[in-house]
Amino acid sequence: MKAAFIGLPQSGKSTVFSAVTGLTVDPFAQPEPRSGVVHVPDPRLAYLTKLYNPKKVVEATIEFIDVPGCSLDDANGQESWRRLLPVVRQADLLVVVVRAFENASVPAYRNRIDAEADFSAMWDEIIFADLDTVTTRIERLGKALKKPTKTHDQEKREHALLIKCLEALESGRPLADALSSEDDRRQLSSFGFLTEIPVLCVVNVSDDQADANVSLDLPHVETCVSLSASIEAEIALLDESDRAAFLEDLGIDAPARDRLIRECYRACGLISFLTMGADEVRAWPVKYGSSAVQAAGKIHTDIARGFIRAETVAYDDLVSCKDMKGAKAAGKVRKEGKSYLVADGDILNILAST
Repeated sequence: MKAAFIGLPQSGKSTVFSAVTGLTVDPFAQPEPRSGVVHVPDPRLAYLTKLYNPKKVVEATIEFIDVPGCSLDDANGQESWRRLLPVVRQADLLVVVVRAFENASVPAYRNRIDAEADFSAMWDEIIFADLDTVTTRIERLGKALKKPTKTHDQEKREHALLIKCLEALESGRPLADALSSEDDRRQLSSFGFLTEIPVLCVVNVSDDQADANVSLDLPHVETCVSLSASIEAEIALLDESDRAAFLEDLGIDAPARDRLIRECYRACGLISFLTMGADEVRAWPVKYGSSAVQAAGKIHTDIARGFIRAETVAYDDLVSCKDMKGAKAAGKVRKEGKSYLVADGDILNILAST
């Protein structure tokens, strides 16, 4: 999955990106999108590793993309934003970073510190991008529908759908609300509408608020995560042995980095099922609501094709029973069929015909 970091200038967006990915920022480089892949923290893998001492441990991953901040107050900034839209449209999640910190040495965008107003400005740009796409396509279809063609019925249905989309966007609502059926979403999927993508907001707070849970009342947002980008960047540069003392001095239990990564994973509707053995312990990302046979397909299409059953045990049951042998003895290992809906933390051993 891909998560795109977007935000206004001086929001601390790139600092958050650097803290999460460990990539350094070159302030003199030409502003272009850059990406980094991070592992999704999953303490369950550590327990399974102790049980099996596998040759390999594989965590789920997320690719984060840092999209350069653009001033929306001038034509050059607006053109830069439009140029970057194809990158943003490829994301599975939009991470909007807003500024809530005071720092006299970092000029505030529009001479204000107003996180909700900054989010509203970014949301307007997201809406406008989809509005532009929808209105352009409606105009073209309107002309095409005046002529008899072989695709007339299909274009008529698309036109009706886009009118529905236009009404939603003009009222400030995302297309995720307007397109209620899978067929509707599939028909318009090629447009890459931004308001169909889930949104997570990062509130970049002052250092003295690093341990606070600052939340904003924002519509259309999956969740808010507050953090101090400057502190997270410092933590990222420390050796592992020095981090605990640094966090204790600040009164922080744990870096916000891991929480942000997990929240991004969840906001995309992803869960992890687990596989374990002497060769490999692994977390596999699947969409919430995936069936056992769909999970099997994540491992290999041949396994999905020859699916017989999935021997399943919940992670917590495995831990309470100490190991797989104990879980079987306690009757915690179940035999599930193709239609079983996989739960987060399920440990699956999928049996398939060859």
